[in-house]
Amino acid sequence: MYQVKQETLSLITEDGIHLNADVYRPISTESFPILLMRQPYGKKIASTVVYAHPIWYASHGYIVVIQDVRGRGTSQGKFNLFTNEIKDGFDTINWVSQLPGSTGAIGMYGFSYQGMTQLYAASNELKALKTICPAMVAYDLYQDWGYENGAFCLQTNLGWAIQLAAETARLKGDSIAFHKLYEASRNSPLSDPILAYPNLMKEFASDSFYHDWINHPYPDPYWSDLSPKTFIDKLDLPMLHIGGWFDPYLRGTLNLYNAMKKDSDHPQNLIIGPWGHIPWGSKLGNQNYTKSACSFIDHYQIDWFDHHLKGKDRNPLYSQPISLFEMGSNQWKYRQNWEINEEKTYYIFSEGLANVREDEGQLVEQCPDDNSHDIMVHDPWRPVPSLGGHASIPSGSFDRSQLDTRLDILTYTSKKLTEDLLIAGTPFLEIYCTSDTNSFDISAILSEVNPDGSVYNFSQGYIRIDSDNLPIKIPLQPTCINLKKDSCLRLSLSGACFPAYALNTGTGKLVNEERLIDAKIITINVWSQPEQISKIILPLS
Repeated sequence: MYQVKQETLSLITEDGIHLNADVYRPISTESFPILLMRQPYGKKIASTVVYAHPIWYASHGYIVVIQDVRGRGTSQGKFNLFTNEIKDGFDTINWVSQLPGSTGAIGMYGFSYQGMTQLYAASNELKALKTICPAMVAYDLYQDWGYENGAFCLQTNLGWAIQLAAETARLKGDSIAFHKLYEASRNSPLSDPILAYPNLMKEFASDSFYHDWINHPYPDPYWSDLSPKTFIDKLDLPMLHIGGWFDPYLRGTLNLYNAMKKDSDHPQNLIIGPWGHIPWGSKLGNQNYTKSACSFIDHYQIDWFDHHLKGKDRNPLYSQPISLFEMGSNQWKYRQNWEINEEKTYYIFSEGLANVREDEGQLVEQCPDDNSHDIMVHDPWRPVPSLGGHASIPSGSFDRSQLDTRLDILTYTSKKLTEDLLIAGTPFLEIYCTSDTNSFDISAILSEVNPDGSVYNFSQGYIRIDSDNLPIKIPLQPTCINLKKDSCLRLSLSGACFPAYALNTGTGKLVNEERLIDAKIITINVWSQPEQISKIILPLS
């Protein structure tokens, strides 16, 4: 371990903008590889909400560079979400590769925005950048980050937009805007006439990305121009992909991993823990996943960088290509491929009271001969609230036994399992349902019902429906869980999951036009019959 010294250096970009960085160096006459992180939250933070401090990384024999992106922290210029990160990434890679005392070999790490900056920088195909470790990112920015199956991810998008807008106000010295936005970060502004488009954002955050995201409700060039999938052919590097079972961007992590695994000749390793976006620890929601779940990412990344930047052999402890935390058994499981070869299907059946009695709706293993029909009524005055999962704040697994007693939620529960059920992959719901409005939403949540009556969610999916195409197919959040013998599997369906997702008014209008006063009561019919079978399809480990 080396002693470390710190200095602040400035890069002048091609267009004359100063980008500032904290540089952490081992105190030594040796030359070292470089670890780079580019982030928008102030370089002193350095993503220490999930990673070890840069001094720790530097002490292992690296020059660590933590840079404020354009218009953030102490860097000059105007911040425009993701827009400048390819060209600024180009300038930064060329700059850090020439730092005195460096070998010129660069690796990048970071999560969320800091994960995206890695992908943008890598698209420049500069030889100095040898490997990256993108965590919790988007592959398709529309599908993986802004929207989920056409539904606007309200709570995460708005919360993030408020945070970034408050930082903009702080940098401008606008005390009024900063404190209004700070207050909104603690008490979400979700009662304006257009519920998903708060006046606060128009008044105090006129240059926020939020306006673009909510005003582009369908895939279009705005999204594709910023999406890594557009330049995936330029991303040919060894990558360490990191995700969490309750992270809102796990879809993006897996989509990127699968694309790289298919097209790259370089190693692509994948780690998914029982984590939300933050933190990466042993506890999340109401669950304790034991010390086995504590993040080992820092040690893994050092081993990864030692191999790809210093030529050292991999530690066998970190050599597995895929590491998945199996909830329930609370153990890490290892495999060679993500692909799933076996499935198990449960069919939906009810005699019409799945919203009234928890023992009425059933998940059955044999396709039922009788018809099943349930009705749920979504009331916009009291929408079904979000509770945990991947899209809510806070995220994670919570006891939803009380929530499932609401009569606007349909519940379908299996018999007690006669043996452990190991689920690993992406569950899919195929459902036949219609409503009496132009548009409606379906929230689908999978939970484990324990013998003591507690009900803990482990996967969920959401979709906005604007067509008559049946069946409706909903991919749920990928998961890895061991459902214990004597527990039951439950599927809970509702017409809302608010405020995780924007409320559907039933008018058929776009999310940026939906007025709260116009929101309709929506009656949703769910059925299953021999020729139209509603079912949940589980990937098995």
